[in-house]
Amino acid sequence: MGDQVTDAAARLHAMLAEGATPDRAWQLFDELPTVRIAEVTTGRWRGDEVRTGHPWNGMLVETGWYGKQFDSADSVQPLLFSGPDGTVFPVDPRRVPLFLAGKVPVSSLRPVRRSLGVLRPLLETRTPRARLRELEFRGKSGVAMIYDHLPIIDIFRRVDEDTLLGVMDLRGLDQPYFFVLYRDR
Repeated sequence: MGDQVTDAAARLHAMLAEGATPDRAWQLFDELPTVRIAEVTTGRWRGDEVRTGHPWNGMLVETGWYGKQFDSADSVQPLLFSGPDGTVFPVDPRRVPLFLAGKVPVSSLRPVRRSLGVLRPLLETRTPRARLRELEFRGKSGVAMIYDHLPIIDIFRRVDEDTLLGVMDLRGLDQPYFFVLYRDR
């Protein structure tokens, strides 16, 4: 198991540095072990994305996406953002203009990050906006995060104890959006 984890972490690191095709990302995802709810409900996770040529690549990162917060199976914040002062806060996904993804240049989103301090009162939520459930996906049962108000399910596989590879399943999205979560310690 240790060599398998080391190999998976090395492959993920290479994909993060170089980018990857969706097929290469799917291959790693499918080889990884599943993760259970109790293994992830430990609080805050910092996010990154795997560049696969997806129209969303760069969008979340450029706008200040920090990651996700898993407090219990029924208390999840699917989107955490970091303001210009470094303060991390939960955002209501319904207030994020996802329809702009892939339609505007990523560079045009940089001002959003600088404006998060001003936009925070409009975007922030205190109410959990997602749940964790066990779900079968691509032949394996493991933890998935189901958004409360959007047709999105994020499915996770374990790279190592503190790293998850996730894929966003959004109704109507032709390509997968792959991302990584690192446990905050």
